[in-house]
Amino acid sequence: MSEDFYDVLGVSRDASEDEIKQAYREKASKYHPDVSDEPDAEEKFKKIKTAKEVLTDEEKRQAYDQMGHERFEEAEKRGGFDDGRGGAGGPGGMGGFGGGGAGAGGFEDIFEQFFGGGRGGGGGGGGNRPRQGRNLRTSMEITLEEAYEGVDKEFTVTRPEECETCGGEGHPPEAEVSTCPECNGAGEVRQVQQTPFGRVQQRSTCRRCGGEGEVADQTCGTCGGDGITQNEVTLTVEVPAGIKTGQTLRMDGEGAPGENNGPPGDLLIDVEVQEHEEFERDGDDLHYNQPISFPQAVFGDTIEVPTLDGPKKLDIPEGTQSGERFRLKGLGMPKLRSRRNGHLYVTVQVVTPESLNDDQKEALEAFAEAGGEEVDVSEGFFEKIKNSF
Repeated sequence: MSEDFYDVLGVSRDASEDEIKQAYREKASKYHPDVSDEPDAEEKFKKIKTAKEVLTDEEKRQAYDQMGHERFEEAEKRGGFDDGRGGAGGPGGMGGFGGGGAGAGGFEDIFEQFFGGGRGGGGGGGGNRPRQGRNLRTSMEITLEEAYEGVDKEFTVTRPEECETCGGEGHPPEAEVSTCPECNGAGEVRQVQQTPFGRVQQRSTCRRCGGEGEVADQTCGTCGGDGITQNEVTLTVEVPAGIKTGQTLRMDGEGAPGENNGPPGDLLIDVEVQEHEEFERDGDDLHYNQPISFPQAVFGDTIEVPTLDGPKKLDIPEGTQSGERFRLKGLGMPKLRSRRNGHLYVTVQVVTPESLNDDQKEALEAFAEAGGEEVDVSEGFFEKIKNSF
């Protein structure tokens, strides 16, 4: 797979953000390590994810297109691009180009050092750029039958959403809004620091306005000025057939809302498949214990055994021993993202009756005598017969 991010996703260099996201979803469904059987799936998925994150970020994509792949990666290695979700400071808290740590320089400083001056002649705005919302995580239980068939599963989750009262502004519509006196509307503050590399300009989000560049004289009573409320929503996720406990489903765009008109994050759903009363799961295979009678084990029989696809016939050959295992090919769990199934293994257990009627005792005495055994039924004959098997 090519290193170039456009080639990684298989899109043209003028692809829209929607086209990039669609290509990412298609590639991710193929190479996600939880669902892919390919040996290098994890490495490919990391490249796909990195490509999507860069090409759906307007500023990073602009830098990537102008720098080229190698210079862009070198920039990230030396200092990184601050995307507002953890920063990317270098060793000792220093950015890769002599800038500060996370939130103090980031993309703006790197852009200026490569091209001279800011975007369109400088002038702040770093705190106001769109930022993707954070990913959220929840969990879901499904039955073994649902994992076998695949299911569209409805569930409820509480997540942060844009406040409906104020539209995410943090203040009511009638509030008086003015330029932030702390940053003069830039949304960020700058400091110049003398370092061994020379004078370095550091930038950080304005604390007073939170990067908005504006302050209001009133606060929204619903969200307390955050612009965000916690709401309960009902969603439906497609659970693929063959999914296992511990695997994770991703719903794009169903996470926390973005900042400054940025895209929302994703919702991650950790799946747990409930234990079954009859079947024990081992990967894609199923195991089932089937009781049979002593005559069935001796003479053989055709019996019905349950499967997740309905009852199926199983031939028990004569002379079958207790604990013997039979394989029903392809009647196990579906292999994820595949047309094949695992197998169902049926282990037979010969059931010993707890009591016998007179006819049964007489028949077993005759059976024992025919085999040259001399036993007294009253002294535990059946126990001896049972132990012999």
